[in-house]
Amino acid sequence: MSLLVLCDHDRGTLDEASLEALTFGRDLAGKAEITCEAVVIGAGADAALDSLAAHGAEQVHLAGHDLLTDYGPEAWGETLTQLVRSTGATAVMACGTDRGNEVLAHVAARLDEPFVANCTDITPGDVWTMTRVQWGGSLLEDTTLDAGIRVVSVTHHAVEATPADRPAEGSVVLFTPDLGAEAARTVVRDRVVLTQGITLATSPVVVGGGRGVGSEDGFAQLEDLAGALGGVVGCSRAVTNNGWRPHSDQVGQTGTRIAPDIYIAAGISGAIQHWVGAMAAKNILAVNTDGEANMVAKAGYAVIGDLHKVIPAITEEIARRRG
Repeated sequence: MSLLVLCDHDRGTLDEASLEALTFGRDLAGKAEITCEAVVIGAGADAALDSLAAHGAEQVHLAGHDLLTDYGPEAWGETLTQLVRSTGATAVMACGTDRGNEVLAHVAARLDEPFVANCTDITPGDVWTMTRVQWGGSLLEDTTLDAGIRVVSVTHHAVEATPADRPAEGSVVLFTPDLGAEAARTVVRDRVVLTQGITLATSPVVVGGGRGVGSEDGFAQLEDLAGALGGVVGCSRAVTNNGWRPHSDQVGQTGTRIAPDIYIAAGISGAIQHWVGAMAAKNILAVNTDGEANMVAKAGYAVIGDLHKVIPAITEEIARRRG
């Protein structure tokens, strides 16, 4: 019996979220007394094998086919379904990213099994009990899963990707699925690069601004601080609604979910929709004139004051210490 963990990659570059899923999966497999096995699919998948054994994959299924030229939810879903059936796996998992949840939805439909998405905790047994995120993180739901094959995803950033205490064997097994031409109806054909380098989702430092920044020009101070720290600037939905920043900069339920080493939230009240996107930050520093603001209450550190004085002062101090 085994747990198959789908490990997503982009033309051979392994998605960090996949290592989160493996970290979660190896612990779950240990509790369920089954093996934890990884699955990588498509062109370039062989280049994504590094780190899988170190993170707990006792076996790695490498799936290839002429139609698996790039990511496609139908082809990946059918491939993973055939692997589940051929290996006799009792569970299949992925990280709850857009792609992870999309592929697992196809798998569940093909297996005619229920799919439980975005879990933060799972206790295996004859019936699995689990806690899952609902409504973008504003609600935690306790539920049970009774199925022949368990199909679940783990919430992105619910765990930190960490290597196993002892690396697993990670032996590679080749797999060629039986795919018809219809499996390639939806597949990535081309890409347009919108951003390069660190992004809002990957930056170790994010300096966020809310309505309290006051204007589009007010973000110049935040840009200066982000530049000094090697980070990027984010914002709240109120800012994008006012047209001060593009939607691509928005942190929150309907924007980007971040997990930086530190999030500096300036002039942000901390509405639940914004908190959903920021709550995975390892440290939060809130700068606000309102000591009762929700973001101040949730932050590990806070400065109660005018951000237009505090933010430049931090930037100046950084410059002074660097000489």
